[in-house]
Order: sequence, then structure tokens, then C-alpha cells
Amino acid sequence: MKIDVITAFGEMIDQTLGQSIVGRARQAGIIKLGTLSPREFTKDKHKTIDDRPYGGGPGMLMMAEPLYQAINKLKKKSSYVILTSPRGQVFNQTLAKKLAKKKHLIFVCGHYEGIDARIYPEVDLEVSLGDFILTGGELAACVMIDTITRLQKGTFKKDGVTVSESFEENLLEAPQYTRPEVWRGRRVPKVLLNGNHKEIEAWKREESLKITKQFRPDLLEKTSQPKVAGRTKRKVTRRK
Repeated sequence: MKIDVITAFGEMIDQTLGQSIVGRARQAGIIKLGTLSPREFTKDKHKTIDDRPYGGGPGMLMMAEPLYQAINKLKKKSSYVILTSPRGQVFNQTLAKKLAKKKHLIFVCGHYEGIDARIYPEVDLEVSLGDFILTGGELAACVMIDTITRLQKGTFKKDGVTVSESFEENLLEAPQYTRPEVWRGRRVPKVLLNGNHKEIEAWKREESLKITKQFRPDLLEKTSQPKVAGRTKRKVTRRK
């Protein structure tokens, strides 16, 4: 997968996504990550990319032309352009899975007080991390790229490693434990030590439901109903 980020602060992207799992995925060629500064498309000696908004107001806005030029330099038929925006769709695992299937993603990072609204038609999707304010879209883009990279085949040595993680099937992950078996008087649940994989999976499912109910009950409303005896319940209509 190819991912490009349009930002005046490319160092933030490279430093944040150059480590750990994403860094290894980049080294292995699973994702190809690049940055492009809108300053490359300015003509004045100061390489200005922002200006005061018409009608007044605090702060500065990113100008349309440098962003437009940057988008069109990167954009191909297979490209999908994403703008980090507080008015956008809230990012979640479901959206991450959809974006992970794209061949080429272009993230446009807003900064300062935002961008000139005339650039919106050049964007395929606006995405937000939630109802809070960041200085710029770089950190939001890093979060999304990290999540999307984890879903790429080959990122993990074992296939399917992300299946049981939090938010898969709209459930939080069950508690996990490692050595020692007893730590400060607190024991690992016996079921995890008995080697019965069927019982372990049942325990994990039950714990996952409990934790979701306690911390994120809103997710349970989206959780599909479990099948009964291996078959899906069907509504029976009686003939009159």
C-alpha cells in the first residue's frame, strides 16, 4: 500500500511512524510512506502557505492553491484523498478496515485555524478522531496510518493476530496475563493454564462481554446476536 501525507511538518510523520511495528512494515515494503510539503508549490520567497481569513476571525488559514497543487501532484486513478477535519466522520475500526483495502491513500493535514473551504471538493473523505481540538492534522493522520498498517497482510508474522483485539466485533479485548503465574498474591485465572482451548475461548468471550458492558456499553448495541446451536434464528411466518 502507498500512503502519502501532505503536511508542512513532515518530520512529525517520519519520526512518529518510523518506529516499532509501523517502522518495520515500512522497512519490509508492506507500506510505502511519503510526505509532501505544500510549501513546494509557493512562489514567494517566504514560501507562504497561510493567510488571514476573509471576514475576520482569529488565526490563519491554509491557502487553497498550495494544497491543490500538492494533491494533484500525488493523485492518480487509484488514489483516495482524506482530509483530517473536525467536521469529518469519526474514525473507528470499521472505517480503518475499509481504508486498508485502498491502493493509495493521500492524507491532507490541516493546520493553524483550518484550510480554505474551496479545497473541500478535491477531497474524497473527511475524517475526525473525535470531539477535541489538535494543533494540526499530523497526529490524527499518524493514528489512522498506524491503525491501517496493522491491517495490512504481512505486518505481523502470524496471520489473524488482530482478530481478537479490542473493537473487533464491537467488543473490548479480554484481560491478558503473562509470567509469573502468581504476582504479588494475584494469580492468573486457572482456565488459562489448563490447555483446553475451547474453554479458554469461551472464557475470553465471556470476559470480553463483561468488560464491554462495564466500560463501553454503547458498543454492545452494535454487536451481532450470537448464533444458537450453530444456526441463525429465523423468523417463522405462519400461514392463515
